[in-house]
Amino acid sequence: MEGPSENLNALTEAVIGAAIEVHRHLGPGFLEAVYEEALVREFHRARIPCERQVMVPVWYKGDMVGEARLDLLVDKKLILELKAVESMAAVHHAQMISYLRATTLTLGLLINFNVSNLLQGVRRIANKHPS
Repeated sequence: MEGPSENLNALTEAVIGAAIEVHRHLGPGFLEAVYEEALVREFHRARIPCERQVMVPVWYKGDMVGEARLDLLVDKKLILELKAVESMAAVHHAQMISYLRATTLTLGLLINFNVSNLLQGVRRIANKHPS
């Protein structure tokens, strides 16, 4: 499997930079919705296209059985799942893998804003089996 494209890597770096800027101004302690709103505004300032609360179909053996809701979809290429939790759990990683499979996208970022240094709260997750 090939790694993410240079374009996707550059987008990921820009997104992490925007998240660091948000964290620098707000710090830890707020609800996820506050960070989402601030991040969307930062993306707008940086001209990074994004969509909020994107619904994606979930399929089971050819039947649509429900929908999943992505926090943010950046440039139709990168899923962001935002958290404001004490620590990341294995289920957060599994959730991102499920989102990547449902969308057939290759890369997602889990970002936990409830940390003192944002880079400690960023997890880059690749879909090893995109369709």
